[in-house]
Amino acid sequence: MLPYFKLLQLLKRASYLLIIVLMLFSSCDFKLKPNDMLGGPTDNLEIQRYDRLQSQYLTTGDFSALQQMETDYPMETRALLENVLRLGVVDDPNINKKFLSYFQDSTLQVLISDVESEYADMNDLNKELQHSFEKLQKEIPELIIPRVYAQIGALDESIVVGDSMIGISLDKYMGVNYPLYKKHYTLQQRESMTRQNIIPDCLSFYLLSLYPLDNFDRRSQQERDFHMGKMMWICNQVLGRKFYKMKFVDEVANYQKKHNLTIMQLLEDTP
Repeated sequence: MLPYFKLLQLLKRASYLLIIVLMLFSSCDFKLKPNDMLGGPTDNLEIQRYDRLQSQYLTTGDFSALQQMETDYPMETRALLENVLRLGVVDDPNINKKFLSYFQDSTLQVLISDVESEYADMNDLNKELQHSFEKLQKEIPELIIPRVYAQIGALDESIVVGDSMIGISLDKYMGVNYPLYKKHYTLQQRESMTRQNIIPDCLSFYLLSLYPLDNFDRRSQQERDFHMGKMMWICNQVLGRKFYKMKFVDEVANYQKKHNLTIMQLLEDTP
């Protein structure tokens, strides 16, 4: 069973996530690309490898990689520079120099290399992502299928959610025993920084962005816990396994069984 402190950590991250969402809405003119899916099929859903272009630019200074980042991933680039790394506005003439300079630290260069090695193959994650969203869409027919991409965030936020987008910072999922983590994170923190946590985090934070708890700051801790427990319970259902095992998830399971609610009804059942 996951300990209580981990739930608090998740709630803290979720709270910060909603702030990030608002920042993305206000700072980016988000528009879906033609192949993005609104309530459509999930056949082509896979994690876009924005991180590879990012790695190419940050390790070699390849200007063509930077141009491709700005051309093919303008929203992702703006979100990374302005909201994740907080290096300044994307229109700053010196922003690319700041971006490149920021990652010249030897520790970050090693991190970039390790990330690209660890995640050279993401087929397992793509299969789990597609399967999970297929199941979730059956429960929520009008669900907007997000554009999902990978990035390297310099050990900042794990997941960033924007307008129908999910950004995965692979540098926060290098495993419990990753040497750099041992210097900066406790064992309890490192237990959630694994490859196995990526898809559950994507699902739970995306659901939180779509179904936030109204008046979050004025809610009791019990209400916050129960709301997060709903997201975790739903994640367990679509993942097909009991990934989240804390007592709040069990409380939601009992509540759902007692009232015979569908997932859609549970999401809309906000006190």
